Amino acid sequence: MKQEIHPNYEQTTITCGSCGHVLHTRSTKKNIRVEICSHCHPYFTGEKRFVDSAGRIERFKQRYTETATKKSDKTPKKK
Repeated sequence: MKQEIHPNYEQTTITCGSCGHVLHTRSTKKNIRVEICSHCHPYFTGEKRFVDSAGRIERFKQRYTETATKKSDKTPKKK
């Protein structure tokens, strides 16, 4: 192995941004922050969380009805 071309492999902490869980491990980077970890991710916890799914559906329906009414206003009327 060549000398002095490899990064330092040292102790580091991984911190979750959602729940604040801290994990100590070794890595080439110091102090890693992640958005979500295995302690709060729904796949690992078994909890099912739907984030604003009803709001998205309602917004889609509202947007669809707005475009449908705009189209009907633009169609020329037959005499």
